[in-house]
Amino acid sequence: MSTAPRLTALDALHRSLGATMTDFAGWDMPLRYASERDEHNAVRNKAGLFDLSHMGEITLTGPEAVKVLDYALVGNISTVGVGRARYTHICQEDGGILDDLIVYRLGETEFMVVANASNAQVVLDALTERADGFEAEVRDDRDAYALIAVQGPESPGILKSLTDADLDGLKYYAGLPGTVAGVPALIARTGYTGEDGFELFVSPEHAVELWQALTEAGEGVGLVPAGLSCRDTLRLEAGMPLYGHELTTSLTPFDAGLGRVVKFEKEGDFVGRAALEAAAERAATNPPRKLVGLIAEGRRVPRAGFPVVADGQVIGEVTSGAPSPTLGKPIAMAYVDAAHAAPGTSGVGVDIRGTHEAYEVVALPFYKRQK
Repeated sequence: MSTAPRLTALDALHRSLGATMTDFAGWDMPLRYASERDEHNAVRNKAGLFDLSHMGEITLTGPEAVKVLDYALVGNISTVGVGRARYTHICQEDGGILDDLIVYRLGETEFMVVANASNAQVVLDALTERADGFEAEVRDDRDAYALIAVQGPESPGILKSLTDADLDGLKYYAGLPGTVAGVPALIARTGYTGEDGFELFVSPEHAVELWQALTEAGEGVGLVPAGLSCRDTLRLEAGMPLYGHELTTSLTPFDAGLGRVVKFEKEGDFVGRAALEAAAERAATNPPRKLVGLIAEGRRVPRAGFPVVADGQVIGEVTSGAPSPTLGKPIAMAYVDAAHAAPGTSGVGVDIRGTHEAYEVVALPFYKRQK
């Protein structure tokens, strides 16, 4: 029996803009409005407006909320100051990644965890289970928020015209409550594009009003609505992992080159500690494969699952691939054998439907914005 995808509060607006819609993690979401290349370039050079209301918000409150998070996640959440945010992972007991998350500390005893749409229920269930015995409440707030992001070099100016919040004082990975165009919002300086930008958590009933205000404020500086397709090429250029591609339950953070998010120095036990200590040791001494960037010498685009080859042997697998509007060439992220992972390694290719296309191995990210 099929279930109809969920609709965000902005669904009718997306359709009125002529968006191509797609089912993504059980939600009907805008894939593109016109040209995904134009949307991508607008975010890199001007600004783009995204509906991210499919993301999963989970609130933890109570005197031991921070203890729950320190036990449930691999990061040291007790060191996150009020008004700050942290990127982290939630892992299985065997160290496999259940999801990558952003945790916002809204108050001394209040936190918001933002999970990927496809994993929101899994994360909610895991946090609920891991909170057992602690003096804390885990609340499903997925229906309490719409999430709108404005990303790109013009985004601070656009937002400043609609709020008196101190955006100049708002650091990367920080958030503050305020009003935007008269709408109460949590204003977070976070994003998934490699550009400066903001994510605005608001009540769903205010989503259309806020979207329209941002659209009007950005008219003179090139703001365009942007869909999930360009969001994927933007994050790929920025070397940002996507769950289900670079991150899975069969990989630990150390396998994914993200061992820095695991904080063994924090007090007490946490789920997956023993397995992750072993994974850290393996990664330091004899890593099986490493995550690298690949840039095509030709024009053919690699896709997830394509084999990476050298000397006639399969040495890895592409996890994400797409044409890069910024570089003007196809790019990919791939896990490859450690012996072929150094930038500049010669003789590496991708098997694209039986033809071995030459690729250059590079360090990630492919693109880094100028500060």
